[in-house]
Amino acid sequence: MAAVLLTLPPVRWVCPNCPVEAVTPGDVPNRYHECRGLAGITAPMVPAGSRSRVRSVVREDYVGDEIVQYDWWGRPIMAVVTDRPDGSNDVTVLAPTARMITQAVM
Repeated sequence: MAAVLLTLPPVRWVCPNCPVEAVTPGDVPNRYHECRGLAGITAPMVPAGSRSRVRSVVREDYVGDEIVQYDWWGRPIMAVVTDRPDGSNDVTVLAPTARMITQAVM
């Protein structure tokens, strides 16, 4: 008896906010892109026909001197949420970048 190698069918990815589409082999995970519909924020693509919604969440607290990600309109974005029709969701958190200030001790 010979071994049979199974290949997964290709997956077609779409963005619900802009016209971007991609096709990948079946074993490749989710695709991300710089979304024009979300003002340049890196957002996930969803499988075609899934009726999922992708939205960005604006940071509502004080930014101060933190290094955060901004969209094209200068709004600080704190997360990108993918809402699915079954009520589940995925959240990509855009945490502020840490930085360290050093001082020479004399």
